[in-house]
Amino acid sequence: MSHIELRHLKTLVALRDTGSLVEAADRVFLTQSALSHQIKDLETRLGCTLFVRKTRPVRFTPAGKRLLTLADEVLPAVHSTEQDLARLAGGESGRIFMAIECHSCFEWLLPAINEYRERWPDVELDISSGFHFAPLPALARGDLDLVITADPVEDLGLAYLPLFSYEAELAVARDHPLAEKPWVEPHDLTGETLIAYPVDRSRLDIFSSFLEPAGVEPATVRSAELTTMMIQLVASGRGVACLPNWALHEYQEREYVVVKSLGEEGVWPTLYAAVRRDEADAPFIVGFLDVAKRTCFANLVGIVTAEV
Repeated sequence: MSHIELRHLKTLVALRDTGSLVEAADRVFLTQSALSHQIKDLETRLGCTLFVRKTRPVRFTPAGKRLLTLADEVLPAVHSTEQDLARLAGGESGRIFMAIECHSCFEWLLPAINEYRERWPDVELDISSGFHFAPLPALARGDLDLVITADPVEDLGLAYLPLFSYEAELAVARDHPLAEKPWVEPHDLTGETLIAYPVDRSRLDIFSSFLEPAGVEPATVRSAELTTMMIQLVASGRGVACLPNWALHEYQEREYVVVKSLGEEGVWPTLYAAVRRDEADAPFIVGFLDVAKRTCFANLVGIVTAEV
């Protein structure tokens, strides 16, 4: 029996990339206890320790670093071979005409598309703006093939495949009174100018999951097309804005704005790839979801695996 298995390499890479056992377990779909047991079992088999416990970020031993070098060599090759075999098995060609109901998503979607085109050159792939028409009914009709959305609509014959969950957070100016609160409550926004993307409010997390259930309306709503424009308006004290935590991370790190949770528990939407049910298992669709998820978890701070 081999001492080292692919799952061990994937676990160690997740531990390196996330820096903690909790987040690594989430990445590889294990409980923290199961992940700890897996690593301990491998260390027992190999007769050496792989990382120093109770350090953050995780500090690997020479043995752990050697295994990570192996993982960086082996895992991409295995993944590429799996994709090649999927194409050889059929479903290597097709069409993905997609729409995106998420202004912030272009940041990670474009790199994912570039990688996907390299791996699946025979798939016709194009993007349509999802902001000026109803993309989910268009998907059900066959006019589109995939929609990135956080707002599933039932009874359309669609499958909603989760990409990740994220926290919808409120950005305020550094000198804003709300910057001193541990979190914000709906009534805190009654006198505020809310800066939002120019979409129907039913698709805005702050309305659907926070303000409307509490019967609260902001003083005014101002629209802005670009995330950077929204941040500039917030930083200059001309309003507050609700954005995904991963989209706010850079601006928070640079101290342009202060970020607060919506309520003590926060608001945690899930982003989905919607496809027609009869194509949910098509290899070229599965391949796109795989690339998109890996791109997201490699680059976006604060996202978590969606609970199915």
